Amino acid sequence: MKTEDHVIDVTDLRRVYGGGFEAVRGVSLSVGRGELFALLGTNGAGKTSTLEILEGLARPAAGRVRVLGHDPYAERDAVRPRIGVMLQDGGFPSELTVRETLRMWAGCTSGARPVGEALEMVGLGKRADVRVKVLSGGEKRRLDLALALLGRPEVLFLDEPTTGLDAEGRQDTWALVRELRAQGTTVLLTTHYLEEAEALADRLAILHEGRIASEGTVEEVVSAQPSRITFDLPDGWFPGDLPPLDQLGVTGHSHDGRTVRLMTQNLQQAATALLVWARDAGVALGSLDVRAASLEEAFLDIAREADGRGEPSTAPAVSLDTRKETAA
Repeated sequence: MKTEDHVIDVTDLRRVYGGGFEAVRGVSLSVGRGELFALLGTNGAGKTSTLEILEGLARPAAGRVRVLGHDPYAERDAVRPRIGVMLQDGGFPSELTVRETLRMWAGCTSGARPVGEALEMVGLGKRADVRVKVLSGGEKRRLDLALALLGRPEVLFLDEPTTGLDAEGRQDTWALVRELRAQGTTVLLTTHYLEEAEALADRLAILHEGRIASEGTVEEVVSAQPSRITFDLPDGWFPGDLPPLDQLGVTGHSHDGRTVRLMTQNLQQAATALLVWARDAGVALGSLDVRAASLEEAFLDIAREADGRGEPSTAPAVSLDTRKETAA
């Protein structure tokens, strides 16, 4: 992608809070026109801190940020009319109705779409005359989204857009976001729902302690993770009785007593070889769990590192040496 095609361009972004805490530590990313980019990470990873700088709500401590070719903080007047922002909490006046809230916001928005149109887009048409204070949490998130869409934004920032929505509301929001993207809107979202990122994102980045730990398409991020096979050996059998793991197509392993975990980049080969061995040896593998690599596994691996609980998933693929006599 050429630099001139980037709608969002970030280089070595840093954000420091009072007391010297560095929440964002050298983040670099780019988002192309019409692309949906998801920013994932554990709590405190720096997602919202990054998003607020891109939205022009805060000045970076260091680094270069451009949105639609402009510095979103220093050139706010050039950027703000062309973007839509959905915060985690909109802080609506509770006594206004839904319609009144949108009318108030539309009065501050250049080229605002009709209020009724915005309400219908997010499924609040029948709730237009209800006071904000009686809306459910999910309905308030829909209202947040309606406000973000009022100005027909070229770039849409969504911070946890489906938190509080039920399954139907989440699917409706996904459909709307897909439609906006198809119309050329560039979308950058943060989300705790991994299935949301898998369903929507063209590309994504996983933040860890203020840095990007993994970035790419869903397929690229997932392909870096091994698939896993977990099973229990029956009494009288031990991990050392398995054939050499490289013959099974296994790239790493761990074990806890008779529970064995095998990691592989070729799940079909490894699972087939293991089951053929078990059949020929007459071994019943208990609690057998064959799990393909997934975005969830990639995310959890990073989260485990953050908590200091990383699994020994990169042990070399050699024959396990826990023999019957040593285990006994």
